[in-house]
Amino acid sequence: MKRFLSICVLSVAITLPAFAALKDGQAAPEFKAQASLAGKAFAFSLKDALKKGPVVVYFYPSAYTGGCNLQAHTFSVESDKFAAAGATIIGVSLDSIARLNEFSADPQYCAGKFPVASDADGAIAKAFELTVRDAAPGKKDTRGVDIDHGFAERTTFIVTSDGKIAETIGGVTPADNVAKSLEAVQRLAHS
Repeated sequence: MKRFLSICVLSVAITLPAFAALKDGQAAPEFKAQASLAGKAFAFSLKDALKKGPVVVYFYPSAYTGGCNLQAHTFSVESDKFAAAGATIIGVSLDSIARLNEFSADPQYCAGKFPVASDADGAIAKAFELTVRDAAPGKKDTRGVDIDHGFAERTTFIVTSDGKIAETIGGVTPADNVAKSLEAVQRLAHS
């Protein structure tokens, strides 16, 4: 019985997100990364993006995987509402820029509505104090292509134009993550 309980506790611990991220009120780490918008690579700078208003920095495990596909699609559908609240969206994953060029242009997911940045070595995710896991051998994406990179935990940071984290959103479904992010930027717009 003890062994069974130990196995149950361990399996729950493995499936739950670590969520040890930076907290509200802390300064967001400045980062620059190669990003893609509508299939075209460019240099993204958080500092430059913050000059236009708040930035939604959302970390996701991998392009072309179930939850990440849903989250990207939902952000693209809601992108006009984020823009109306004065917010910019940037997705960040450990995907290569080549994968992100495809994902950012894919009409089913990002649909060219917002950029996604490559954090191939996980340094940006780690700067935000997120857990980064190694690649899982033999794991394939929804297209059947091998996933050869590590994974950052799904967490979103709402960063105000002064570089502070207004809200940290994690441990929720991909769709709830987008909804809570939109609520946060709308609150900022009305404050």
